[in-house]
Amino acid sequence: MNATHDIENFYQGLVSHQLIIPTNVNGCYGRGAVFEDVLQRFDALVTRTAGADGAEEMTFPPILPRTLIETLGYMENFPQLAGSVHSFNGDERQAHELSERLRQGERWEDLLEPTDVMLTPAACYPVYPLFSGLLPAGGRLVTLHSWVYRHEPSIEPTRLQSFRIREYVRVGAPNVVVEWRDMWLQRGLALLQELGLPAKSDVASDPFFGRIGKMMAADQTDQRLKFEILTPVISTEKHTAVCSFNWHQDHFSSKFGIRQRNHELAHTACLGFGLERVTLALIKTHGFEPHKWPDVVRKNLWK
Repeated sequence: MNATHDIENFYQGLVSHQLIIPTNVNGCYGRGAVFEDVLQRFDALVTRTAGADGAEEMTFPPILPRTLIETLGYMENFPQLAGSVHSFNGDERQAHELSERLRQGERWEDLLEPTDVMLTPAACYPVYPLFSGLLPAGGRLVTLHSWVYRHEPSIEPTRLQSFRIREYVRVGAPNVVVEWRDMWLQRGLALLQELGLPAKSDVASDPFFGRIGKMMAADQTDQRLKFEILTPVISTEKHTAVCSFNWHQDHFSSKFGIRQRNHELAHTACLGFGLERVTLALIKTHGFEPHKWPDVVRKNLWK
């Protein structure tokens, strides 16, 4: 059996059914009305599932202060994925030069300068500075719906440069955080399996850069700090991650002085559903026409 599905036919099927809208940049397509309806309904299902948890809801723009990216060490660990926002700060002469280069079909980016912001690479990043100081008894739980950027241009429909995450972030005592992570791993599996997806979980690692990054990834795997929920979309052997769970231990709390009531450093963990990836997994599993999906799936989503 061929281990890889027909990526081109899947992509063309998404386009022909107006589920996605192509552009001339890989990993940067628009979403049609039906695609967006499925995505929003899945997000609503996650919200209903977690409703009794009492998470604080927060919303942030798809940009972060450059200083926060630097503090978090993202450029040391994942420089290949980062997106920096640049803008024009020149005078009239330089503006004329920029226009002339455009007319001549020449490169012009060197006339721009970095701004104070970068594109958000992880949905949970904005919240950690807010936890600084002593936590309330029991810690805190936050949920976000965020656009995320990763510089991974690809023709593969599931690998997007800009996509949305439904994120939950837990901070508190180590045992509380780990129990929450493990509870959500089982809850997430059940939620996706009830939608007819052949989902399974496995230990994973982040795409750290370079030789040192390989050692960091191996250490992350050995400590079982990251799990993913996977389902077949592009390949029948190498399944696609549609949800991830990261236990950061005190990595973020040590940077921002996040402490428990006993003044010891807290631990943090996060989980994120990739909303576009879940939507694509549902389409791959059940077909390009959601009105024809199995009744049990439609009842779960269209409530």
